[in-house]
Amino acid sequence: MHEMSLALEVAQLVEPAVPAPPGRLLRVGVVVGDDAGVEPESLRFCLGAVLAHPPFNGAEPVLRRTAGDTLRLDFLEVDDGRPDH
Repeated sequence: MHEMSLALEVAQLVEPAVPAPPGRLLRVGVVVGDDAGVEPESLRFCLGAVLAHPPFNGAEPVLRRTAGDTLRLDFLEVDDGRPDH
């Protein structure tokens, strides 16, 4: 359940950046070090479950593996809902 707790913490960090409709959060990137004490696939699954619900509405979790003990939010990809010109 450690990974679910981390997924919920990521959601708390990300939630203020979620755009108001018609915008939406598309992807959430997290860097996971090989020595971070986290099972990456379990974290990806837990993030997917958390991000499936409002206000995230199905944003895709993207994990990038790295050496060391790093565990951090890397990026947010947002569609602001405005038409491209």
